[in-house]
Amino acid sequence: MSARVRWTAVILFCLLSCGLAWLVCLPLWLGDGLAEPSSALLLPAMMSTPAVAAIIVSLVTGVPARGERARFLGLWPLRPARRVVWLMVAGWLAPPLLVGVSILVAAALGFVQLDPSFAGFGAEVEKALPDDAPMPPIGLIVLAQILTIPLGALFNSVLAFGEELGWRGWLLPALRPLGTWPALLLSGAVWGVWHSPVILLGYNFDRTDLTGVLFMIGGCVAWGVLLGWLRLRSASVWPAVLAHGALNASGGLIVIFAAAKPDLALAGPLGLAGWVVLAAVVLVLVLTGQFRDQPELSGAPVRLLSPPRS
Repeated sequence: MSARVRWTAVILFCLLSCGLAWLVCLPLWLGDGLAEPSSALLLPAMMSTPAVAAIIVSLVTGVPARGERARFLGLWPLRPARRVVWLMVAGWLAPPLLVGVSILVAAALGFVQLDPSFAGFGAEVEKALPDDAPMPPIGLIVLAQILTIPLGALFNSVLAFGEELGWRGWLLPALRPLGTWPALLLSGAVWGVWHSPVILLGYNFDRTDLTGVLFMIGGCVAWGVLLGWLRLRSASVWPAVLAHGALNASGGLIVIFAAAKPDLALAGPLGLAGWVVLAAVVLVLVLTGQFRDQPELSGAPVRLLSPPRS
């Protein structure tokens, strides 16, 4: 791997990924925003734009070189195999647990009032049903929602692959010569900015101004550190793909448990409550040395946290 950041390639990647995202979302801006019927197709299409940008930049700039692309992007080989498999399982199962903890933290901080009867969620379900349809037991619906999260995580991982190939596959290794923390924080910030076309339409936070973008940047930096750790610790993009899919599958849990519509900028997994939980997790990883020795792209170990000694 190059000992310096190829800034021309990095800037081109950022411009392409963000520009393509805006291009894909243009029909939403020209139409009815997130209520536009085509949003069901355009939002998944937007998720593929970082992968498209990574492919174009790789071909145009040669970063990475042709023979190194699969390894650089973390697609193959899956070595060390035991670590990759373990971190794939962690990426699949941990995000829903962290989202659950963030709900408890949000309640403890007064960001949301929880409703163990699920009356608010039940009312929303009833509104969505046809007039003559019977209302199923709300407890059964909630249980089904929770039990299907692991399967939903796998489904969402298919869509998340387009993002992760760009963010943790291409951008994070490209920024890696800066050092672990600058690379993690900067790649997370770019990931957050990339969401701007839909955040400014009210996606995620119902905020159509700069504050929504700033909250998204904060959430993406927080989760980006964890997803980036999975990528660097495994030398593979697949744990991050599964974690991203699991986050997307479980992110709406707060709506089920809230007594009233919550402010997701405070109570959501990408909001302040989520930041608190992710900060605690990352602190534990740092204190237990999980950011120290990482596999290099070539498979050789490399020190990523401690500076070189003179």
